[in-house]
Amino acid sequence: MKAISGAGLGLRREMLDELLPELPDEVDFWEVAPENWIPLGGKFNEDFERCAKQASLTTHGLSLSIGGPEPLDHRFLNAVKHFLERYDIPLYSEHLSYCGAEGHMYDLMPIPFTEEAVKHVSERVKVVQDVIERPLVLENVSYYLTVNAQMTELEFINAVLSESGCSLLLDVNNVYVNSINHRYDPKAFIDGLPSNKIVYGHIAGHYEEAEDLRVDTHGADVIEDVWELLAYAYRRHHVFPTLLERDFNIPPLADLLEEVRRIKAIQQQVFKEQAGVA
Repeated sequence: MKAISGAGLGLRREMLDELLPELPDEVDFWEVAPENWIPLGGKFNEDFERCAKQASLTTHGLSLSIGGPEPLDHRFLNAVKHFLERYDIPLYSEHLSYCGAEGHMYDLMPIPFTEEAVKHVSERVKVVQDVIERPLVLENVSYYLTVNAQMTELEFINAVLSESGCSLLLDVNNVYVNSINHRYDPKAFIDGLPSNKIVYGHIAGHYEEAEDLRVDTHGADVIEDVWELLAYAYRRHHVFPTLLERDFNIPPLADLLEEVRRIKAIQQQVFKEQAGVA
């Protein structure tokens, strides 16, 4: 399988004409939502095949609903497994949240930080991993309210990682956004995560709604505080592969590649620091 490393970018259908025939060298890996590509045929499928032959791919799903109340969709899971196998993709990542209850809500809903929820999510993670025959990677998500919390966000994430055996996609922007909205120290949060569970990361821009409210939009440039927090996470844990997310207000490709290059520059700087190179 093609392992991911370095700096990545999300692969979107509307980018294909600009990206092909040769994917840009600056991007080390590309991330796709399986739901956006599994049903496609024709030209989109042909273009995706060309991308898959040129680059390492990873996945970040949208509709698993790992914390939801409804039974897991095994037909969907088997389709994901086939997709991963067909394109030689080692990782399937999703959100530590849920998005369905008697229908798809097209949003990421917060899971209560409770022991019961830890058990519920962990049991479902094990089922998913048995089906896809790969580790499931769960992302820490942004959230805007807590419901019946019996533990902190950090305690909840660590409990799920420990009990389920899954890995972590560390979204540094989500840590920053949550630290503003829920008034905690983002560096202390990162300090409390298990290094050996972090498989790769995300970084993105957000919207400043108010002095004490940030909204995770993926629709703006990454701010300096988040860049600094990414470097801190590398130093505190290790330099993990990191992907730039941009879902709205998408700028020209050259601008996206500039942020991808900045990820790589920070990675190289931390590598040098850790090697003792001036």
